[in-house]
Amino acid sequence: MLFNSLTFLLFFPIVVFIYFLLPYKYRWILLLIASYYFYMCWKAEYLILILISTLVDYFVAIRMSELPEKKERKKYLYLSLLVNLGILFGFKYFNFFSDSVHSVLNNFNIFYDNWHFNVLLPVGISFYTFQTLSYSLDVYHGRIKAEKHLGLFALYVSFFPQLVAGPIERPDRLLPQFREKFTFDVPRVVEGLKMMAWGFFMKLVIADRLAPLVNQVYNHPDKYEGLTIMMATFFFSFQIFCDFAGYSIIARGAAKVMGYDLMENFRRPYFARSIREFWQRWHISLSTWFRDYVYIPLGGNRVVKWRWYYNLMITFVVSGLWHGANWTFVIWGFLHGFYLIFAIMTQDFRDKINTRLGLSKDSFLGNFLQITTTYLLACFAWIFFRANSVSDAFLLIQNMFYIPKSQLSWSFYPKLAPHSLALALVLIGILTTYHAIEEWSKQNTPLYSTHLPIRWLTYVLLIAGILGFGVFNSSDFIYFQF
Repeated sequence: MLFNSLTFLLFFPIVVFIYFLLPYKYRWILLLIASYYFYMCWKAEYLILILISTLVDYFVAIRMSELPEKKERKKYLYLSLLVNLGILFGFKYFNFFSDSVHSVLNNFNIFYDNWHFNVLLPVGISFYTFQTLSYSLDVYHGRIKAEKHLGLFALYVSFFPQLVAGPIERPDRLLPQFREKFTFDVPRVVEGLKMMAWGFFMKLVIADRLAPLVNQVYNHPDKYEGLTIMMATFFFSFQIFCDFAGYSIIARGAAKVMGYDLMENFRRPYFARSIREFWQRWHISLSTWFRDYVYIPLGGNRVVKWRWYYNLMITFVVSGLWHGANWTFVIWGFLHGFYLIFAIMTQDFRDKINTRLGLSKDSFLGNFLQITTTYLLACFAWIFFRANSVSDAFLLIQNMFYIPKSQLSWSFYPKLAPHSLALALVLIGILTTYHAIEEWSKQNTPLYSTHLPIRWLTYVLLIAGILGFGVFNSSDFIYFQF
């Protein structure tokens, strides 16, 4: 089921209505049934994968909690890793690794029939797999106690607002909330609905209107050059942000209506002043997951310098691979790892240059240059994220720097009416202005203004914008493929 579908617009109010009518002790049953139905609307038989992960990790955690020594618990942790990562590998990565090995061996004249696992990728498998793995790992390390209530644990794995595209919640945050009794609180419900409305605006009005402009170029990389590719990449940077952040905000809003607090997943990432800060603002639930369960166990920065760089690169490359079974994502992750390592290696030199030029961290010009540089680096990496193949990505980069004279006008975007291009730029301007105000003070944004007329005018304009400019074709969210 998609958030941007008529089915969800019927499903969600019904669930909320029944939720607040039910006695507290039965609410988890409703939410679990609703969550399973939510997932089964996409492909019912793949619910079995969620059930396998749920049952394995539930019983593994119970057993680990009964054993005092880590070395005794280790075999049960390995069972959890084997089952969860095995399912993830089989459905998402088997064909990728099979094709890669086949290509390498063919270069050495070793030929064999390529093996393929022809199945549809289960929606949200990377998200719920990482969510349930964090539970097993936390129980293994003794950070939390095993959840004895199978129903509540099953709800933790499958909670419908964040089931298929996050945020990737942690057990110590979400599980205790399922034991709380929430009453119908008008201010909280209004807050949740405002978040949902803003998320729908980002997805339906901005992301889905930018998508055709991006697809036109990236699906035909040999037909475009120069400014066209630059503009398509610029549009994609906002498409991917509005699509994914829009989903996360809708998810958080839907959960808040019922009383649950999901973690913030995006914090205006294009205002970051460094790549490190970018990853503190972008897909926060995933970046902190890799920090806590990959980077720190590898040694983090508490090792010799070369090993520190190695830990960073491994973390980013694996993060790239998490996003998709394609070398384009691996390169995207590698680029971000390289950016971060290069920034660390050149920190002292850059500080000296900035001091000589009078570009302090607190100066407007210094901040502007840092934000612009970080954004441009992120944009360049987005080329590999969006390209359909590595060869397409390099072709786009090659053609991007050729700018014929014919492109120095509004006509440089073929087959696109000037008003469509202008509308896209206006929408991006609205989003950037809103986030600039929010960066300064959330209380001064129109949605949260202390002045009632401004707030209600914003509500009207937001709803009118969604109804008047929204794209209602129930297009998938980009991160569903991950």
